Amino acid sequence: MIKVGIIGVGTVGKSVINILKDNADIISARAGVDIVVKSGVVKNLSKDRGLEIILSDNVDDILDDSEIDIVVELMGGVDEAFLVVKKALRSGKAVVTANKALLAYHRYELQDIAQDMAFEYEASVAGGIPIINALRDGLSANHIKSIMGIMNGTCNYMLTKMMNEDVEYDAILKEAQELGYAEADPTFDVGGFDTAHKLLILASIAYGIDAKPEDILIEGIQNISADDIAFAKEFGYAIKLLGIARKTNNEVELRVHACLISKDEMIAKIDGVMNGISVVGDKVGETLYYGAGAGGDATASAVVANIIDIARSGKSKPMLGFDKPLEGELKLKSIDTITSKYYLRINVSDKTGVLAKISKIFEENNISIETMLQRPASKDSANLLISTHIAVEKDIQNMIERIAELEFVNFKPVMIRVI
Repeated sequence: MIKVGIIGVGTVGKSVINILKDNADIISARAGVDIVVKSGVVKNLSKDRGLEIILSDNVDDILDDSEIDIVVELMGGVDEAFLVVKKALRSGKAVVTANKALLAYHRYELQDIAQDMAFEYEASVAGGIPIINALRDGLSANHIKSIMGIMNGTCNYMLTKMMNEDVEYDAILKEAQELGYAEADPTFDVGGFDTAHKLLILASIAYGIDAKPEDILIEGIQNISADDIAFAKEFGYAIKLLGIARKTNNEVELRVHACLISKDEMIAKIDGVMNGISVVGDKVGETLYYGAGAGGDATASAVVANIIDIARSGKSKPMLGFDKPLEGELKLKSIDTITSKYYLRINVSDKTGVLAKISKIFEENNISIETMLQRPASKDSANLLISTHIAVEKDIQNMIERIAELEFVNFKPVMIRVI
């Protein structure tokens, strides 16, 4: 019998307990052994959770329990979780976590500590979608050319509503909060940070890149307006918040931001709270992974799958999928050197000579205009909606700063990259 201790018995923790109980017959058959939850740790012992396990508010009651074989860390956060997981591994206990923030900052340290101890984390990226094992095992024969994914259901729900129902950002954010998709402080989701944590985990498996969130380009969806939605519709685009990893020669670019992407692309068709991740391998070509990226049962499904894997073998495969650095010395590509097509929304006062002066700045920064529309914004102002040919990030940013300084430009231009 395998005994499990759960640190953080919230929505996902309760789902883990219920799945192990409800599906005990098939889980035992697949694992080759019975798996039971012995105890759990919660912050508030006075709250009735209706569970038939021992509960404590002290993590050491699990970490020091010699009968516990697997510790499931669902407490969230970074620093305290890091201390707990380190102690569990050093105590000879296998660990399963769903904590993307912990792994975004400490995945390589934990790999060094774990060594041959089982450490699994499928639920940390895209909930119930088995993308970790797909990259680490199913695609292990491939050089990964790119990863591009919708990894945050909150943002995808909001953008889908904005595209399909012409709802303004502030209104749909309020709705998402009322439905429980967005937190009272939604910055972690809508600012792109949740997606960035997940992207860093996938990039480590694919490329062996040791980057932190502070090292990569992270932007959110807060500045997207009805004008941007209208432009996207007119030119056959969807707007999605994407995490993107792409290898070129010996460099890997990592970035999270809103994108204009052709509606014909498969990933553009993924709507609502669902997640989808496209992975391109040099031998297999493109593979697409779709499913529920959050929620108690979906996330717990991935946690339980990891528990079953550990019960089968009792030993971990290399945590990040390799025993030595991948593909020589891959480096993180400088944000300034990223290339893309771009869309800009520039709000200008209704004066003569505006277009000529803005066009001159485009030319001086080596940026070629592909399309341009003008839409009224108010009685005395208009929005210029411009898309470019492929340009360099540094040139675009320099151009935006120069345009923002013009006396007839009413606020800093909004920019969205085009895939």
